[in-house]
Amino acid sequence: MYLIVGLGNPGLSYRKTRHNAGFQALDALAEKLDIRVKTKGFSALYGEGRIGNERVILAKPQTYMNLSGDAVQSLLHFYKLAPERLIVLCDDIDLPLGSMRIRANGSAGTHNGLRSIIACIHSENFSRIRIGVGKDESILLRDYVLKRPSKEEQKTLDEVFENAADAAALIVSGNIGEAQSKYNKKHEKNRSVSIDGHKDEA
Repeated sequence: MYLIVGLGNPGLSYRKTRHNAGFQALDALAEKLDIRVKTKGFSALYGEGRIGNERVILAKPQTYMNLSGDAVQSLLHFYKLAPERLIVLCDDIDLPLGSMRIRANGSAGTHNGLRSIIACIHSENFSRIRIGVGKDESILLRDYVLKRPSKEEQKTLDEVFENAADAAALIVSGNIGEAQSKYNKKHEKNRSVSIDGHKDEA
């Protein structure tokens, strides 16, 4: 079994903002798998289904980004899953809009959602799919990530959400190397860039 978590902030005011890229990518995966992510519990909305022969739980923490780890820890504990069975989808302002970076483990950098998860589960050994939302130096970082992209930007993001969903399915199937080769190689020049340092809603 795998737990696949999309990160974001709950509530209509945050719907489809750049910072909710993880939620939107999880929605794309849920649609592909015909899974309803509607059950309330563990400080999250979640649903259950399958990718091939593998059982999966899809979840969206409802704790706001800074406390995402609370929901993830509760779900891992309930389903008796090791951190290695966790896949996290999240935004990244330091990747170009529409790009994607997949890693099997690693630090949180300064991404508050990933940092919360690592602090709660005491492990960095989980897969993460980071979705590039770009950035605008002329706008305050908090304002930028908590606003909705333009229509053209949204079209680009919708495509990467589909790619992120496919990448998550490849990871569950044991093919993370294939996922990395397919989606990381276009952005090798960005490998040294750290994760964003914005403050999140608490």
